[in-house]
Amino acid sequence: MENIALVVGATGITGSNLAEELIAQGWTTYGLSRNPTSNIQGLRPIKADLMNEQNLAEALEGISPTHIYFTTWMRNDTEEENIRVNGMLVRNLLTVLSPKKSVKHVALVTGLKHYLGPFEAYAKEGILPETPVREEHPRLPLPNFYYAQEDEVYKASEREGFTWSIHRPHTVVGYAVGNLMNIGTTLAVYASICKETGRKFIWPGSEAQWNGVSDVTDARVLAKQLVWASTTESARNQAFNIANGDVFRWKWLWKRLADWFGIEAEGFDSTIKPLEKELENDHQVWTAIAEKYNLKEKNLDRLSSAWHTDLDLGRPLEVMCDMSKSRKLGFTAYVSTEDSFTDVFKRLRAENMIP
Repeated sequence: MENIALVVGATGITGSNLAEELIAQGWTTYGLSRNPTSNIQGLRPIKADLMNEQNLAEALEGISPTHIYFTTWMRNDTEEENIRVNGMLVRNLLTVLSPKKSVKHVALVTGLKHYLGPFEAYAKEGILPETPVREEHPRLPLPNFYYAQEDEVYKASEREGFTWSIHRPHTVVGYAVGNLMNIGTTLAVYASICKETGRKFIWPGSEAQWNGVSDVTDARVLAKQLVWASTTESARNQAFNIANGDVFRWKWLWKRLADWFGIEAEGFDSTIKPLEKELENDHQVWTAIAEKYNLKEKNLDRLSSAWHTDLDLGRPLEVMCDMSKSRKLGFTAYVSTEDSFTDVFKRLRAENMIP
């Protein structure tokens, strides 16, 4: 039977890298998003609104996917609203596809907020897990839209009989533009501004993150795990952490990233210096840089998600993922974290997104 993938959120970091991986492996691949792009060769774009069942049904008419990869979410003002909306996104899609009886597996991408808490209580004292975080860690006694999305998958699986996998990446590093949570592009833009203006590349985060052990998730490694878990018998109906496979300290990596751009790094010096505040007056600076070097994107907000980078780098504890579970089952993909970042920087430069 032919593998037909539906990547939900195909324009994001995770979704776009996954689509490229699936196509490279010979899958028929559809990419669903509100504003689809056609810059991935071989991807079949679908424009649809996950909030609207009728619109979804019309958009998916004639398409019977065997594998669903859900990689998107919508940010709202409160966690209660996050739960309502993001649970609905998953529920609507699976409800619309139910009559087709074609779905064999649903893979859902969430993240470390499963262990660290939702935005409103993110990494706060009193709820912090023991690290490295492990998949068996119980749910926190807090409202969390990740749990709501998982529950929708579990309910539909019981009803429809398909298998599922949950994937919990750490900070995702990968190429994408216009994404809400993009540390690679955010740091590339910040470094480019520092180089153009002669400013130092100032560490924006906490002492714990600066000195502690950390890991991140390359979007290409996440893509490989998504395909592996959805096609491996022993991986069915399980949750998996996913990270690059190495560990590092930001106090080491920060200077390496600065060196790549040829700028001066400044480390932690007793206070957190949020990147969102550092960049808040740089919109015109970036516009001028974009015009000077004839870059594709002049809008700083389309490239930088400083608020999310601040969340990750400002945590009051070191965080890393235990990868034993999928390793024992045979998943072996690995990438150096330094390469994760520099590969993004190289592609941004090649695509004329940074000077």
